[in-house]
Amino acid sequence: MPKARVLEREGVRRPASVPRLAWLIGPALVAGVAYLDPGNVASNMTAGARFGYLLVWVVVLGNVMAWLIQYLSAKLGVVTGESLPEVLGRRLRNRWGRRAYWLQAELVAMATDIAEVIGGAVALNLLFGLPLLWGGAITGAVSISLLLVQSRAGAQPFEFVVIGLVAIIAVGFTFGVFVAPPDPAGIVAGLVPRFEGTDSVLLAASILGATIMPHAIYAHSALARDRFAQETGITTSRLLRATRWDVTIAMLIAGTVNLCILLLAAANLDGVPGTDSLEGAYAALRDGIGPTVAVLFAVGLLASGLASTSVGAYAGAEIMHGLLHVRIPLVWRRLVTLVPALAILAVGFDPTVALVLSQVVLSFGIPFALVPLVALTARPELLGRFRNRAITTAAGIAASIFLIVLNGLLLWLVFTGA
Repeated sequence: MPKARVLEREGVRRPASVPRLAWLIGPALVAGVAYLDPGNVASNMTAGARFGYLLVWVVVLGNVMAWLIQYLSAKLGVVTGESLPEVLGRRLRNRWGRRAYWLQAELVAMATDIAEVIGGAVALNLLFGLPLLWGGAITGAVSISLLLVQSRAGAQPFEFVVIGLVAIIAVGFTFGVFVAPPDPAGIVAGLVPRFEGTDSVLLAASILGATIMPHAIYAHSALARDRFAQETGITTSRLLRATRWDVTIAMLIAGTVNLCILLLAAANLDGVPGTDSLEGAYAALRDGIGPTVAVLFAVGLLASGLASTSVGAYAGAEIMHGLLHVRIPLVWRRLVTLVPALAILAVGFDPTVALVLSQVVLSFGIPFALVPLVALTARPELLGRFRNRAITTAAGIAASIFLIVLNGLLLWLVFTGA
């Protein structure tokens, strides 16, 4: 553990000359891109189009849980100076156990890559009529450019680029709600937890998988580590205070955008044939509300795919480095993980179905990241006086149990045909 972190844990304060709080904000906004990826768009649009306001409560609950989870991830990186995969890599002594854990984490990261490349391909097809395969290749090429910014220019320039894309995403996905507002009574009714059959449970798991993304948990601890490693003149307490603001801003943006996507679909696409796909939703928005809303929606989807795919590649590389102690260039990893996404596009598999199913895969990977995160951040020998309070650990355990039970219910419904 870095010496500066150890001194702060023991109560020794470092120099008081510090940058303003605003300059410490950024890692959560980058990690928060994971909550605005094309998988989120597909899951929330499908939920709104098929079930109206029914699953509003899932989006809200998922965002609340995401705040806690992302803060714990960032706290681990700030206090220990290590990412979650690095900490687990040290503590998992059994070589085969560590490899098995790496394999499931890497598969989750690959599912993320698939969703993001497919989303970018669909957006380019909607905007310019490009074939999906070519759109996927272009999305991958642009994501490689973004990764080069991170690897050559450092954390902050990468943050600025991603935050700019987040602004485009926010405008693209929220504009339609102001043009065609949702029903307030429907929103209130949607806050009551309930399901309507197997498909609604599947979509709920998909929304949670898209909202609480395992690779974002791994990535945020690494982003906080990289961003704050150079801030040797700032106390850990101040860094954590800045982190809470960072996570709050990021989750407010992500939660608002995700909710707007679902509300836009619920208010304008509920019951409209063919709107359970991104292409159908785009056409319905264009015909029902106007071309401006539809174009902005497609632009937001494109920015979503470009931004989130670079963060996904960053997470995958960190997972491999932390657990297997192998570091490969981000660009090479991006090239390798492009293959499954391009293969899906090449065989003509329905892109919206692929996006939704990828989010279900992510949902099943959540406990493997969340349970160790809650356990590790509660350990005094690891985080010292910054370990979780009892109520924080209890909230983390409750979130873990909820997600595991939901996934179990999903399996039971799917395999029993209930």
